Amino acid sequence: MCGIIATIGAFTRPDILTRMNAAIRHRGPDDGGIYFDEENSVALGMQRLSILDLEGGHQPMHLPEEE
Repeated sequence: MCGIIATIGAFTRPDILTRMNAAIRHRGPDDGGIYFDEENSVALGMQRLSILDLEGGHQPMHLPEEE
């Protein structure tokens, strides 16, 4: 089982997102990650349970920057 969190707007602060992610750590204790976009007031976080551990399975995944 994994867990996902998100904030948008006024509640988009790294300290709040970190606390939210810590609150769902039991959903996926094997890995966790946070994406924070201050410019657009959007934040995402996740906790991952590693059932089938894939190479490069760290979340959140990012696409390569286009040139």
